[in-house]
Amino acid sequence: MSSFKNVLYFQAGLGVLANMVLLLFYIFIILGHRPKPTDLISCQLTFVHIIMVLTGGDILLTDLFELLNIENDLKCKTIFYISRVMRGLSICTTCLLSVFQAVTISPSTSFLAKFKQKLKKYMVCVFLCIWSFNLAFSTNRIFYVGGFTNVSETNQMQVTKSCSLLPMNIIIRGLIFTISTSRDVFLVGVMLTTSVYMVITMFRYHRQCKYLYSISHLRESPEKRATQTILLLVSFFVVMYWVDFIISFTSDMIWMYDPLILTVQKFMMNAYPTITPLVQISSDNRIIIMLKNLQSKHQ
Repeated sequence: MSSFKNVLYFQAGLGVLANMVLLLFYIFIILGHRPKPTDLISCQLTFVHIIMVLTGGDILLTDLFELLNIENDLKCKTIFYISRVMRGLSICTTCLLSVFQAVTISPSTSFLAKFKQKLKKYMVCVFLCIWSFNLAFSTNRIFYVGGFTNVSETNQMQVTKSCSLLPMNIIIRGLIFTISTSRDVFLVGVMLTTSVYMVITMFRYHRQCKYLYSISHLRESPEKRATQTILLLVSFFVVMYWVDFIISFTSDMIWMYDPLILTVQKFMMNAYPTITPLVQISSDNRIIIMLKNLQSKHQ
């Protein structure tokens, strides 16, 4: 298990480093230049992913709490609450990014075109709604997570070395599961729908360009490159989400976590926030140009 632990540490370190680089870039663009509409959404997603990596794998932030000698019960409630909030924000923000890109590339004659300016105008309100909903919805973690004591006596389900899920009424557990699953299925459905729409729109645009111009004169537009990146991120997110969902659902049903399965789940939880910044950095020409300029100045 020590080798798995080293893999999780490496993954967490890579995720934090890549997201920090991306976050600094977006802050620089937003404050100093004319940002693209999707930059604000990507900036929030990057910030969320930093906190996700720090809390989701029970690695970095847990070690910090142990150094500060914080009470175990408070530590568990804090980590699990923040982790659940960030997970909700991640799926909501990824969905918002997908919807916004679909609206951005939609033709001026389409139904979605009239929402282009409205989305930009109400972006801050959308952010506030997303944060408020997830902060309120995840409060159940405060009441049903605690420090691990003795499973045989209290019927707790140990989920980390020092934390466990406390038993709850079957009706409350079913209600929480139904609401959270309905939210996630709805958002994943929206992401898949907008992804299909973007693929169809890109195909039509490419076919029109082939008809009007020769192949040798076709160039990949920034919008097309951004759309391809978002499609890749959405596809990867959907796969990671369903793997995580199946593991969580099975463990909740049998009320038991296998240590190996738990390690795999931690790896899957951190896979999306680790891969996302690497994909965004490699596909955004602005970041590549800025890094090249910094390198040339350093030399």
